[in-house]
Amino acid sequence: MPFRKYKPFVPILLEDRTWPDNTITKAPAWCSVDLRDGNQALIEPMTPLEKHKMWDLLVEIGFKQIEVGFPAASQTDYDFVRKIVEQKLIPDDVTIQILCQAREDLIERSCEALSGAKRVIFHLYNSTSALQRRVVFGMEKSQVIDLATTGTRMVRKYTDGLVKEGTMLTLEYSPESFSATELDFSIEICSAVMDAWSSTNGDRIILNLPATVEMSTPNVYADQIEYFIRNLPNRERAIISLHTHNDRGSGVAASELGLMAGAERIEGTLFGNGERTGNLDVVTMAMNMFSQGVDPELYLKDMKKIVAVSEECTKIPIHVRQPYAGELVFTAFSGSHQDAIKKGMNYVSSGTDGSWEVPYLPIDPEDVGASYRETVRLNSQSGKGGVAFVLEHYFGVTLPRALLMEFSSLVQEISEKVGGELKPDEIWSAFSKEYVNNAGPYELLAYELSASDSGREILNGMIKVSENEININGSGSGPIAAFVDALVKTLNEPLNVVDYQEYALNKGSQAKAICIMALEDETKERFYGVGTSQNTNRAAFDSILSSLNRKWSK
Repeated sequence: MPFRKYKPFVPILLEDRTWPDNTITKAPAWCSVDLRDGNQALIEPMTPLEKHKMWDLLVEIGFKQIEVGFPAASQTDYDFVRKIVEQKLIPDDVTIQILCQAREDLIERSCEALSGAKRVIFHLYNSTSALQRRVVFGMEKSQVIDLATTGTRMVRKYTDGLVKEGTMLTLEYSPESFSATELDFSIEICSAVMDAWSSTNGDRIILNLPATVEMSTPNVYADQIEYFIRNLPNRERAIISLHTHNDRGSGVAASELGLMAGAERIEGTLFGNGERTGNLDVVTMAMNMFSQGVDPELYLKDMKKIVAVSEECTKIPIHVRQPYAGELVFTAFSGSHQDAIKKGMNYVSSGTDGSWEVPYLPIDPEDVGASYRETVRLNSQSGKGGVAFVLEHYFGVTLPRALLMEFSSLVQEISEKVGGELKPDEIWSAFSKEYVNNAGPYELLAYELSASDSGREILNGMIKVSENEININGSGSGPIAAFVDALVKTLNEPLNVVDYQEYALNKGSQAKAICIMALEDETKERFYGVGTSQNTNRAAFDSILSSLNRKWSK
């Protein structure tokens, strides 16, 4: 590959950087740009109905700042802004943001769209990088500054009417391609815009510093942010905002380090939709905070709904490995992972200080509306921990260790034969076929229990052996002992019960019992059998016959 055609990005020299010692302890001001930056990147831009659905979702999630479009450049955006203003669809605590270039006709048209809005961010931008100045616009630095300051004064002029009508107005300025712009020039042009805006009521201007294209590693972007903040005159008059893209795959990391460097506000989209490789993924960044015990101040509990609406509106499917939201993000196929998850879940449920500590699961799946059942799925790579988890969480069945080891080997054999994942119902079907409803010569047809004068249990019954129906009778200290005694007399062979478990599978009047029994032959080989019934005695008797059937089928 022709790697020599590319020049490495030259980082700034910031030896006394302080951001690496900082941590994120509170949520930034979030601004969703799904309806503008995200929408413009779609193959099929959202219809008015889809825009409305996305708007409702963003409000429900809790965004307090939402960029709603570029009304001066798009009639669809203009109409949407008018709709949410005129129909009073904007909550009192939500600020709408519009994007506009530094052109008088566009600024005037934008103000027409905003008439009647209570809270507005007017987002002005122009490109500032050396490459854009040289190749795209053919401008000198002074001309670029003049364009920005002239546009700022025009925004002040045309928004004056909105302010008089009662609109709470904030200016946002973006030196587009900030990440590729000389830092001192970025500071110079932003300072000039602040002076041109000359707020008299103390309101702060938003300075949005985009990584329009990711140029280097996230630490370099953090250095740029810290340098900018440190050297910006009248820093207290500005809100520092970030708008990262994902060209190098580190948009989230860049924004996180940028917050550590002093930024206060973040722009991004749900799941990172945006031009090229996308914008910052707000969901991932917010959930990263959540996983560290920081309130992201966004409601992401119903992740399945968020995914569904996003997919419907953008026509872009969410990847199964998408952090926190993908179908498989809480799923383990590896046997060792499954075993660790099972033990971790048991540890948490046994009573702890309330902290979440489960291996391989950075957050509790229930916190985003997922099910614990989704955490373990079985294929040929799975082990006993995964099998145990599925049986326990789907069917309420807990197996003794020896039986679990035995059945896990069977599951692995089946999975290798089918060449893929086994669903829970397929696991249960295999378990039932092998241990519950296994084919064999023995079948219990009927039985009757009674008590002797001495208090011993008396059993009279009938079993089927191959095609023969045989009466049996026996006695013992309890029903199981009486049944074993009857079988020993009839079959003329010892039955040594070495493992026995019985418990309820569910609750209520229709509850079923499950009995797990193991018989051992003269060679010490163990044969497990399982019985299920609403009658505990029947479940136990069936488990014994199942053990016998498995012995004779070997």
